Amino acid sequence: MIHYNPKDWFTFIFHFHKGDTFRKLWPLMISISIFSAFVAFLELNVFQLSKSDYVSNIGMMHSLLGFVISMLLVFRTNTSYDRWWEGRRLLGALTNVSRNFAMKIKALNLPEEEVRFFEYGIPKYAFALKEHLREKKYFGKNSFLIEVEESKHIPNQIASSMISRLYELTRKGYISQEQLIVLTNDVNQFTDICGGCERIKNTPIPFSYSVFIKKFIFIYVLTLPIGWVFSLGYFLVLIVPFILYVLASLELIAEEIEDPFGYDPNDLPVDQISNNIEKHIEEILS
Repeated sequence: MIHYNPKDWFTFIFHFHKGDTFRKLWPLMISISIFSAFVAFLELNVFQLSKSDYVSNIGMMHSLLGFVISMLLVFRTNTSYDRWWEGRRLLGALTNVSRNFAMKIKALNLPEEEVRFFEYGIPKYAFALKEHLREKKYFGKNSFLIEVEESKHIPNQIASSMISRLYELTRKGYISQEQLIVLTNDVNQFTDICGGCERIKNTPIPFSYSVFIKKFIFIYVLTLPIGWVFSLGYFLVLIVPFILYVLASLELIAEEIEDPFGYDPNDLPVDQISNNIEKHIEEILS
């Protein structure tokens, strides 16, 4: 995730960060600029067409379709941002439940080795969830404390290990039945958060919808020079690529934030959140 000062307008305008959509779109913008110049040259110099009703109708079509495409892009961006924000809420809930669970373990005055088990297990659930959402295998340090099988759902294995340890402590008399219910509810919240993150990760925007928007933008921009050449002349070479930049950038941003757990510049700071959980749990249980 990019950390920035929202009041620094000068940097925003004149600096092209690696996450800026301009870096991704400039080859296509140059191609569209060349195409626009070619269309303008044919219509103005080669065929020497005059502004006819046919061309006016094309311009009217662009005006009508411009409203439609703007509504589609607004819906697309809002839907993706909702997924991004829900992911942030789930990670915030993971932080809170990790702290609360650690505080309860601390208050129980358990044997030192049991406290160390949870000091390892609680933050390692966050790390395992992070790697799970990124479709990577997780190998934690001190893995002998919680044994996991690589081929299985590793966050579930870690949560199951913590549940099993709580039941074992209950049988030994360190935890009462009432305390077990409260602590088990905290571990259940870990799996609920994991399920919510998996729902975001594994349910992208429908394929047909995403393809339709991309084709719509491409055809819309590609036909702009035909209808606007007599109004704008060779200024099309600058204006049409800018329109492409605006429309395509909204789609690219939506694509990036709809899966907020990856490595893209605008994704959530999952690594930082996991590190903070580990730091805070160590402070609570040390």
